[in-house]
Amino acid sequence: ERDAPVKLLIPDFIRQVVEELAFLAREDKKVDKRSGVSQRLPISVLENVASNAEQRALRMGEDTAVPRVIDLYAALPSITGKLELEYEGELKGGDAVARDLIRTAVGKVYNQYMEGVNVSHIVQWFEIGGSLKLDEISRSADLLSRLAGIQGLLDKTAAFGLGSSEPDALRVSAAEFILEGLYAHRRLSRSEERGFTAEERKRETPAPEEGRRTRRQHFN
Repeated sequence: ERDAPVKLLIPDFIRQVVEELAFLAREDKKVDKRSGVSQRLPISVLENVASNAEQRALRMGEDTAVPRVIDLYAALPSITGKLELEYEGELKGGDAVARDLIRTAVGKVYNQYMEGVNVSHIVQWFEIGGSLKLDEISRSADLLSRLAGIQGLLDKTAAFGLGSSEPDALRVSAAEFILEGLYAHRRLSRSEERGFTAEERKRETPAPEEGRRTRRQHFN
């Protein structure tokens, strides 16, 4: 039994990513079509995602648990355990196939909400040297404070119907989703340690006299 009540709030965009992930898995050539994709996959993934969010809320002493994209990656075993892979998929590895499915699913759902929304200021913040690391061991209020440092990011969560009066955990989930969507579309880079930075672009190295220092911002 729980020591304290936790209200679970699953954002629509997280549910949609789980559904999209299952659809993509059924279409992926690296997944064995003969065995198919278990009908339990989206149910199992959502259960794991919700459980991870609840555990985080309890650890942080928060009364509202809101799943994030980070919880989808934490649920990898519930994805790989429901997939039978073709030879190509076996070569790549179940975890890698599942990660690709999550990234693609996030990108597709991101498009549904953010089509036509100008996110250039967000991308630009990273391009001038900004970086941000999101983790599971910080309270939602602390994460929200870091996310607020990225120009225009929290304003864009209005695309999900959110305002400043929403729970911090929900706003964090939506803001992280936007960053994950930009990562899915290769407009941002992200490390496995959840560090977001500018997407690296191939370009000529400027001559020493042309080089200039960029201001770096870190929110860790």
